[in-house]
Amino acid sequence: MKLIGPFIQALPLAGLPLKGPLRDEMLEVIADAGVLVQDGKLHAYGNFNELRKQHPGADLEFMDEPLVLLPGFTDCHTHICFAGNRSRDYAMRIAGKSYLDIARAGGGIWDSVTKTREADITELTENTVARTNRHLKDGVTTIEIKSGYGLNLETELNMLRAIRQAGLYTKASLVSTCLAAHIRPRDFDGDEKAYLQWILRELLPALQEEHLCERVDIFIEETAFPVAASLSFLKEAAAKGFRLTVHADQFSSGGSGVAVEAGALSADHLEASTEQDLRRLAASDTVAVVLPGASLGLGMHYAPARKLLDAGACLAIASDWNPGSAPMGDLLMQAAVMSAAEKLSTAEVLAALTSRADKALGITRGGADLQAYPCRDYRDILYYQGRMKPAFVWKNGAMCE
Repeated sequence: MKLIGPFIQALPLAGLPLKGPLRDEMLEVIADAGVLVQDGKLHAYGNFNELRKQHPGADLEFMDEPLVLLPGFTDCHTHICFAGNRSRDYAMRIAGKSYLDIARAGGGIWDSVTKTREADITELTENTVARTNRHLKDGVTTIEIKSGYGLNLETELNMLRAIRQAGLYTKASLVSTCLAAHIRPRDFDGDEKAYLQWILRELLPALQEEHLCERVDIFIEETAFPVAASLSFLKEAAAKGFRLTVHADQFSSGGSGVAVEAGALSADHLEASTEQDLRRLAASDTVAVVLPGASLGLGMHYAPARKLLDAGACLAIASDWNPGSAPMGDLLMQAAVMSAAEKLSTAEVLAALTSRADKALGITRGGADLQAYPCRDYRDILYYQGRMKPAFVWKNGAMCE
């Protein structure tokens, strides 16, 4: 057993409701705190001196500077397995070019597909490890990673193999998701419906044979996959044993309704959700995942996070880190900036990055995943809008170097 501390404050973030608004008064703030870790798992929070007296044989990991302790963050939506970048797209976007202009110039998702297909598994693994370790340094201890820049059998498998292999070279927990239903590839001989059938008949069985992932995603949008075909696809994927998530309501409504009807764990984006969509999400068990990084990258409005919470939804915040619309990948900064615009309480933001993000992935925390910030008051963390980073991060109770 190990005792870590003391901390000026520790916020366990335990026992908070998973749905609806949260007030900061609901946060448990332990002063002069310590945390007990046993076999990599969180054993207890409490007053440091009292824990030391109660467990005199515990190994001591002494903190000799003012720190505030939080659980590690979960980023429940990323695309960080890719090759190349799309800085040219970004330059065109901020110069006023439209999505179609960029696509006609050879940019967009297909540009990332081309570059990722050209990369071998070693390069994809190294890229993914570098990005996961940067996230880990920033206190993100669990990271979902999607495929979706392969769009053929060989590269989709290689992306998911690279994600699995990356897990051997990072302390962060990685959760893989198949997003082969990102767009219909230009070199596929058939329409969107035929491509979805190819995923179901050819790709998903190959994923199961290699045990590469248990989650399937689809981009429901006028420029990607239509509502009716998407619902059928998701139901068939679920029948094969896959858990579901959906890119929903980014530019037009419809996707979140499919997510709810299909029983998806989460509906992600939601910038174009209608009042009816918000009510439907709130009445369901599907987590509403908002992605401020995409709003910042595309220069568009945020998803209606405040309305979702007030309607009673479970709200998570993720980075959407990807090479096109959300290249920044700074989860805390994005959440802090969005909180000012959407008027989210500190409790709502911290829950959206921890327990509610875990729910979006269908996971339960077992290990002692922790992060400590160099301040005396937990409110400083969002106050500095992401500029303050954790001084220490622990994964399963072990400090990450």
